[in-house]
Amino acid sequence: MRIRATVAAVSGALALSALAVPAVQADEKPEAGFSVPSGADAFAAEPGAPAADARAARAVETPVIKKVVVNGGKNIVVGTKSKQKFTIAITASSPSGIEDAFAYLWHGHVDEVDGFLGPTQEFANCKVSADPTTSTCTVSVTVDPRSEDLYTSSLAGTWNVAAGALAATGGKDDFIWSDAHAKARVQRFSKLTVNASPEPVKKGKTLTVTGKLTRANWDTKTYKGYSKQSVQLQFKKKGAKSYSTVKTVKTSSTTGAERSSRKSHGSYNHARGSLVCSCEPRGSWIRWVPPG
Repeated sequence: MRIRATVAAVSGALALSALAVPAVQADEKPEAGFSVPSGADAFAAEPGAPAADARAARAVETPVIKKVVVNGGKNIVVGTKSKQKFTIAITASSPSGIEDAFAYLWHGHVDEVDGFLGPTQEFANCKVSADPTTSTCTVSVTVDPRSEDLYTSSLAGTWNVAAGALAATGGKDDFIWSDAHAKARVQRFSKLTVNASPEPVKKGKTLTVTGKLTRANWDTKTYKGYSKQSVQLQFKKKGAKSYSTVKTVKTSSTTGAERSSRKSHGSYNHARGSLVCSCEPRGSWIRWVPPG
């Protein structure tokens, strides 16, 4: 069986094993940690497999990685409870075709890795393109915020993507491997709530819209206030196709965003808060009572 996403779960930092470039001596790595797979680990031959002596009579065939796409090109957004599944697609080519591929995400420095997100499947799901020398191989990764996958909020941000591909020659040395072939963003999920009061509101009276913005805290597995973020207060009249922005405000240290408005639109209206982050806009319907 190949060594894939097997890591030794011990305390301390993580350490990349057998990195190709730059070379890191064993005595330079942290004493405590757990290793992540190298290319040789990912594509090691099955134990007891017969040696392919014919390889000695030819040059090693090295595939070429053309593209690596994580989560369809979107950021990976993780909260505090729900597991999130994403894919890593590796497109590679080699004269004999592609037999397999492997990839994972790692966070930290080349000599001290502090985060690892990898697949557990034994082989990638490879599909040959119209060109038989080229295939796109996909591996799936499941992130569980309740486990040690994301044990601290400091892991949010940019991660490195290690990726490799194995040529379909039957030779275990015919592979390409890159410890940092691409980048991916892992974000903490944010929640935005909106409430308008009083309801119903009368024409000419003040309507106050309040909201709360929180963000996943992976250390405590709870949601904490997300301050100093810009939030747009928007309104949409009944029948309107789009929202109009009333004002942009900043969330406070208590995570609140408040705005008073003396809008006197007729019928029913919809107010919402919106911001550019890993959360969905949230809104509140407002009932308007005509005078008299």
